[in-house]
Amino acid sequence: MKHLSLLLLLSLFFQPLFGQRLKVSKNQRFLITEKGEPFFYMADTAWELFHRCTREQSEQYLSKRAEQGFNVVQAVALAEIDGLLTPNPYGEVPLIEENQKKPNARYFEHIDYIINKADSLNLYIALLPTWGDKVFKNSWGKGPEIFTPENAFAYGKWIGDRYKNFDNIIWIIGGDRNPRPDSNDVAIWNQMAEGIAKGAGGYDQTLMSYHPQPKRGGGSSTWFHNEPWLDFNMHQTGHCPDHESHARISHDYNLIPVKPTLDGEPLYEDHPYCFNAKEFGYSIPENIRPIMYSNVFAGACGQTYGNHNVWQMYSSNKVGINGPLRPWPMALDLPAANQVRHLKNLMLSRPYLSRIPDQTMVASAQELNEHYVSATRDAHGTYALFYFPTGKPVQANLSKLRGKSLVTHWYDPRTGATFLGPKIGSSREITISPPTEGKGQDWVWIVDDSAQAYAPPGSQQ
Repeated sequence: MKHLSLLLLLSLFFQPLFGQRLKVSKNQRFLITEKGEPFFYMADTAWELFHRCTREQSEQYLSKRAEQGFNVVQAVALAEIDGLLTPNPYGEVPLIEENQKKPNARYFEHIDYIINKADSLNLYIALLPTWGDKVFKNSWGKGPEIFTPENAFAYGKWIGDRYKNFDNIIWIIGGDRNPRPDSNDVAIWNQMAEGIAKGAGGYDQTLMSYHPQPKRGGGSSTWFHNEPWLDFNMHQTGHCPDHESHARISHDYNLIPVKPTLDGEPLYEDHPYCFNAKEFGYSIPENIRPIMYSNVFAGACGQTYGNHNVWQMYSSNKVGINGPLRPWPMALDLPAANQVRHLKNLMLSRPYLSRIPDQTMVASAQELNEHYVSATRDAHGTYALFYFPTGKPVQANLSKLRGKSLVTHWYDPRTGATFLGPKIGSSREITISPPTEGKGQDWVWIVDDSAQAYAPPGSQQ
């Protein structure tokens, strides 16, 4: 108990070192800092971070993710795995008597400390006020169900007020649930979100989205796109083979009013593939990278990564979910966790806020499958990027690029290595073949207006 009290005292003197809030860019497509700098949302899912980790463990986790190039951590206040009844490592539960009107200060002091530590490492916390099973349970939720349209606003207002002075907070409502038809679910989430905005000082003081289950078409946009509290959309790919993620991003990208969008839960690394490890094994980087690059090239403002061992902070003395696991500290360095930085670095190495998706640059007929080549470019025609998930050759149409001469590079999503690509002559239509072909042989082809003299792809600016 004394140790937890010290956490609050320390957090009061722990001055944030980062301190730039995020907001939506002027063109409503991306996220930027208060200074107007581009922000590529590169998140990890650590849903059980506040619930299962000690202060020392949280520092170990956050330091590693910062080192690996992540800039957002998604975590939950009222956690998924029996989050109301099983205490944190210091013996504290979040609510007294499971009553949302009685938050336990000692539990939230621990959360305060972790958020401040994240801030010192230039990490934002995408904070879920509650997991969705506290609104409704199902086959994987224990609950108990404690929120109603009548009480959700008050809890939202309380937690919004508590964290209104933390600059590194992104608010995420929902917690892995799609609102049910003929239910109060939409009303509950709306009330909670409105309460957060009220407690934090208004819509202009919050950056907020909604974390849904996988859904054809849109995700959060299905229910909340026109709500004033929803600043950017989020969908979930889920953990089965799925080539529709590009289409989901495109769906949200084309909605009016325009809002940023991203995938908040893709296929996790080391997850039982489609929940069936016996038949399909466990997910590996070659399953994960195509989802991420395809999403971003379709217009997403960033991408989330996840690791099946890490999201639940699994250790030998904790209950595991969905099959055999390795302790989370061992899982921090699995390959894909060290590869996601290459996506962020690539996107930020070219003018970012003027980027648009443009599939017309792929002239070959395509089906939306594992070979689907996606394309994005600068709206002013100074560069274009093509992502080849399996190295399949395609006909590229470069007519929308300006400049008398073009220079090309190949970029390796596995290593971040780059080297010169084929020379482009006077023709703006070319059949392009990546260096290698096959499953796991994904490549990015970058075409630049040579007059721009851009740095090599992926270079830190």
